[in-house]
Amino acid sequence: MAPLSSIGSTSVHRSFTATPTRTGRAVSLPPPPFRNRASKCHRYPPTSTNRNPNPFERTQLSLSLDVFSTLFNAGGNVPFLPSLGLNAALFLVLRSKLDKVLTPEGFAHSLALGTLLWTTLGWRGWTICVLYLFLGSAVTKVRFAEKEKMGIAEGRGGRRGPENVWGSAATALLCAACSVQGSSFLGIGTDLYLLAYVSSLATKLSDTFASEIGKAYGKTTFLITTLEKVPPGTEGAVSAEGTAAALVGGSLLPLYAFFIQMISLPGVAVATVAAFLATNAESLIGATIQGKEGYAWMTNEVVNFFNTVIGAGLAIFGGLMFLRMT
Repeated sequence: MAPLSSIGSTSVHRSFTATPTRTGRAVSLPPPPFRNRASKCHRYPPTSTNRNPNPFERTQLSLSLDVFSTLFNAGGNVPFLPSLGLNAALFLVLRSKLDKVLTPEGFAHSLALGTLLWTTLGWRGWTICVLYLFLGSAVTKVRFAEKEKMGIAEGRGGRRGPENVWGSAATALLCAACSVQGSSFLGIGTDLYLLAYVSSLATKLSDTFASEIGKAYGKTTFLITTLEKVPPGTEGAVSAEGTAAALVGGSLLPLYAFFIQMISLPGVAVATVAAFLATNAESLIGATIQGKEGYAWMTNEVVNFFNTVIGAGLAIFGGLMFLRMT
């Protein structure tokens, strides 16, 4: 008979093992109990690194991104109510600074202007106008006490009211509105309207630089029409210092507009030259019409409006003639 050890290794289940005893005889042991690995219980459920986000969270994130992309669309055309809400928030944040450069009425009108500009041109057009406001207010404060003593300083401590807001920016707002009417409106393309927008505000800043620096540092001021020497602050008076400041001031906004990709580099030159020429045209208007008998309606704000219209018009002309814009 074959030994049990050989039977356990061939005839019986392979899991049987033969264990020798003290007597030398082999005793077969039963196989170990079968373990079902799938039936093992886990104290904690397995975690997954690829957990799907909550659908509600996913919707919130999507809505937030949509709102952000809409409000900060570089091409403008932002819905009115979101623009109003954002401007109200920004004006509240900047309230302490704006109160130094705006009257309470000017603050309200500036909020309306800012909302309309954000609706049409988005953040790019809005920041250009805000930059104009702060740069213009800053140069107005140059040697302000001395100009007050001479009686040629801006009233209300240099703070802007509603008449200043619209006299300076009405033309810009019209250009902004026209720029979003399609690729072409009244035979003028969108890019030309954007160039005109920048130039209109650059014109007013150029005029402010010329006036305030000329009154503060002008050694010799003379009437632009007759070259007659006149006191600083006279309507239509110019000086070498003020003329140089006009050229510098007229280039600041176009350079910023180029930096934020609103106009091209050649457009900077066109807008700067247009602003400079329009500023000198404003001096001509001041010397020949403003304050004269029969022209009581030609107030400083009206002159500012015509000044910005001339600057925008010259920019459109320059874009058509020299840059071949359509």
